Amino acid sequence: MFASFLKKLSQRQDVDFPTISPDEPLQVIGDIHGRLDLLDALLGKIDPKMKTIFVGDYTDRGDQSEAVLRRLMQLTTDPNRDVTCLVGNHDEMLLNFMMEPDRGHGTWLRHGGLQTLASFGVPLTPNPKPEHIAEAVFKLRERAGPDMIDWLSNLPVLVQSGNVCILHAGADPTLSIESQPSGTLIWGHPNFDRTPRKDGIWVVHGHTIVDQPLIRQGRISIDTGAYATGHLTAAVITDGQVHFIST
Repeated sequence: MFASFLKKLSQRQDVDFPTISPDEPLQVIGDIHGRLDLLDALLGKIDPKMKTIFVGDYTDRGDQSEAVLRRLMQLTTDPNRDVTCLVGNHDEMLLNFMMEPDRGHGTWLRHGGLQTLASFGVPLTPNPKPEHIAEAVFKLRERAGPDMIDWLSNLPVLVQSGNVCILHAGADPTLSIESQPSGTLIWGHPNFDRTPRKDGIWVVHGHTIVDQPLIRQGRISIDTGAYATGHLTAAVITDGQVHFIST
């Protein structure tokens, strides 16, 4: 049922929004959230030669966050692939935990951080004491290593190709893409899904879970809740066409 719905949805675009037109064919993959099994399954279905962009949220909630990060690092350094990984809010929270140990991290721990720490072999209780947090930060940084920390620190917030902009969470519909604060792109904007853009820019994003990938008023939503549903989705975007591939 899921696959047949995707086939129908791929043919639908809003008639009052400009035709989607990237500079080159693109594959955009939604939020992985620690599901290496789904990532590997989807990689087996997409074109390895096509430019591929991941929208962020590689960590938390699923049990394989470390393995997902290492697989993505490998993909982005593969000379035979053109892969870009964007930063998501969960990836930012992970980096903040490693880089700012004195900052409050309760939100991250409650929203999948404990699973991510466990995937790195760093157990932590839900309400840890400050000394336990400090110890966990030390162990996490040691296990992650400088290459991963540097990789996470340098993830871009968006990619634009033609009239297609790929980002993690959303954008302020009243501002140009060039004027968007990075925090908005990573965490979203309250009017993003309420007010259509006027500049003809299509925004492809994750962050907000949808039952099925959604095309509406210049927005393409591809976070299909992989960690819970088992469906990791890629949007394949060519000149005038969008279709979806899912696990």
